[in-house]
Amino acid sequence: MVGETVSGTGGAAGNGGPGAAAPSGSDQQNLLAGQRRALILEEVRRRGGVRVSELTRLLQVSDMTVRRDLDALARQGALEKVHGGAVPVIEGRTHEPGFEAKSGLEQSAKRGIARAAAALASPGSAVALSGGTTTWAVAGELVDLPDLTVVTNSVRVADVFHSAARTPEGGSTTVVLTGGVRTPSDALVGPVADAAIGSLHFDLLFLGVHGISAEAGLSTPNLAEAETNRHFIRSARRVVVVADHTKWGTTGLSTFAALDEVDVLVTDGGLSDEARAILEDRVPEVVIAPVV
Repeated sequence: MVGETVSGTGGAAGNGGPGAAAPSGSDQQNLLAGQRRALILEEVRRRGGVRVSELTRLLQVSDMTVRRDLDALARQGALEKVHGGAVPVIEGRTHEPGFEAKSGLEQSAKRGIARAAAALASPGSAVALSGGTTTWAVAGELVDLPDLTVVTNSVRVADVFHSAARTPEGGSTTVVLTGGVRTPSDALVGPVADAAIGSLHFDLLFLGVHGISAEAGLSTPNLAEAETNRHFIRSARRVVVVADHTKWGTTGLSTFAALDEVDVLVTDGGLSDEARAILEDRVPEVVIAPVV
């Protein structure tokens, strides 16, 4: 079973709250830098700030190693360094983090969401993938599905299929990469992208979001990306939003769709009961993906 599916009219059981799961024993000392930094980001976001001394105990690494990780994450804009530790970045509605900064967040949840979402696609389909780190994860799950036609405005997503096509096992996927102006999250947006997308028709759209809420629906800090996403939605027979629980309650500058324009939401079990109830009332199908 790929994930728990809840219809839009049914009830939902409660779920445990989010939190970084610290590895134990020698596993902590063998973490790669990317894994350590993902754990640091989860702790910062969950607790609203951490001290260097707390991270050295959690990760069982040196003070110098933690400080290097914090420096790297601060350069990416993923957190803000303060005396003795780090706190979350206070983001305005127009703040748009880069791809690298976002790719380190909620990695286990994104892998589970990607696997559950990819199971909705069928061989021979025409699918579209918007920009974003979660749709990038979905692309990795779709590479073995035969005879797909993929349209994307994401340079990163296109690279996933391009790399797979160069392997001995790869290749019956046709990939169309739209033109456009590149955003910090490596999506191509603007009139060129909009014209390309608007002339096509997709069986399935995998759509990433910056924020999702009851009041604002789906939103992004980038005005041009909002318009490009509207074109994606208009051209798709079925809209599948892929968003981990941290996107709930976040509102970007521009709304590009209401919740009732979404056919399927694939998310993780970190959603609060209140959020799940709202979503199940407004979205026909909500899939709660297991963490991978």
